[in-house]
Amino acid sequence: MRPSDLVAATPASRDRFIDLLRVASLATVVLGHWLMAAVSVEADGRVQVGNLLALQPRLQLLTWVFQVMPVFFFVGGFSHALSWRSTRRRTTRAYSVFLRARLQRLLRPTVVFIGVWGAVAAALQMSGHGGGLLDVTLRLVAQPLWFVGIYLAMVAFTPPLLGLHERYGWGAFGGLVAAAGLVDLLRFGLGVPYVEFLDFAFVWLAVHQLGFLRADGRLGRPYVLAGAGLAGAALLVALGPYPVSMVGMPGEKVSNMAPPTLALLCHGLWLVGAVELLRAPAARWLDRPRVWRTVVAANGVSMTAFLWHLTALLGVYGALLALGVRLPEPGSGAWWIQVPWRIVAAVTLTGALVAVFRVFEKPSGAREPSAPRAWAGPAAALGVTICLLGVLGLSAVGFGGLLQGRTALLIAVHVTAPAAVVMTLSGWLLVERAGRGRGAAVRPVPEVADGVPADAEAGRRSHANSLRRVTIRSRPATTSAGPRLEG
Repeated sequence: MRPSDLVAATPASRDRFIDLLRVASLATVVLGHWLMAAVSVEADGRVQVGNLLALQPRLQLLTWVFQVMPVFFFVGGFSHALSWRSTRRRTTRAYSVFLRARLQRLLRPTVVFIGVWGAVAAALQMSGHGGGLLDVTLRLVAQPLWFVGIYLAMVAFTPPLLGLHERYGWGAFGGLVAAAGLVDLLRFGLGVPYVEFLDFAFVWLAVHQLGFLRADGRLGRPYVLAGAGLAGAALLVALGPYPVSMVGMPGEKVSNMAPPTLALLCHGLWLVGAVELLRAPAARWLDRPRVWRTVVAANGVSMTAFLWHLTALLGVYGALLALGVRLPEPGSGAWWIQVPWRIVAAVTLTGALVAVFRVFEKPSGAREPSAPRAWAGPAAALGVTICLLGVLGLSAVGFGGLLQGRTALLIAVHVTAPAAVVMTLSGWLLVERAGRGRGAAVRPVPEVADGVPADAEAGRRSHANSLRRVTIRSRPATTSAGPRLEG
């Protein structure tokens, strides 16, 4: 459906703020990447891509505001909770259907991105072309795929973790926070090797769990969450081994991002609380038809833009070098003067790439099977596991050396780019096959554009579900009387 059709079909009860947060968080990440990329040409002609925050450390404190990836995962938790509950009501074997539905608009553009860049990398290497910025590009364009891998894990773990949430509420979130703290204690206090990789799950799933709490109206005091998170992050950075930057810095001994730390988790709490404080004024702003139409349209292409934004930026730098434009020293006055023009060019090129590849982000309109096979759930779980390992492996190794056996360390295993590509594709196909199943489809799934239902009744049910408190076994169920979130 066109954005205008989706705007017209949006029910008045729609929580539009969640959709705004999804778009705004990805847009902030894209802008941050464009600003941090410090491309320079060495005296010997080699092209280097550094990080502006490493060259100008005083700017690292800005990451406490602009490292907003936790907000996107928080929004994911909200959406996944509603989607899983809706799917569970419609079919008895819901897991495979849920995985396919949630991952279609994530994996289809991702697989196309991998296919295009894989073909380009193979063609360049077979023809003997390369060197300079091209080699750097083949390595860097795959790095944002780490986000896709983490998001795959969040979708896969939604049913069991939502079950824990429905039973224990804040206790389930507290358990993940405690687990993340224990990992850091073992890592920094006792020097236990490899244990830090567990925080890829504990930290990001804890932020994801906040989305469950938001879906059930249990983030009623966001100022407490924001204050506690900010104070916790400040204390950990001041007294512990944690760096100031909430994004990874080249060459640093400890990173808050890879793998994530308890300090990054506190940062996530601060950000979630802070954006929740903006919900009421933002909701009034989103009631304007033009604003809401823009948010809907942006949501429809957000993943495509995210996947291709580094390609666009490096393409801009490649054009500058090809035209003989001198690149000023990163961080200098001349460099900052060029920033607006580079960003305008990167936006333009990203828009062109989105125009070409946006078709792969459209929902397929597939219908769920009447009787999914018994093997569908385990097959879907296996498929998403293989796929996320492939995506994470490809983000680590990149497309450089595609035909030369270059490897990168993924947790404790060395992976090559071809192996990562095969894992991604095979895992995705398995999820698609398991979720599609066989048999006559008896009930169409409402058409959705990034969570905006075309069916007003589906939207009403989703919103009512988002405001309803979950029944805890020892407590009676209640419903909120309006859009105000309860504490």
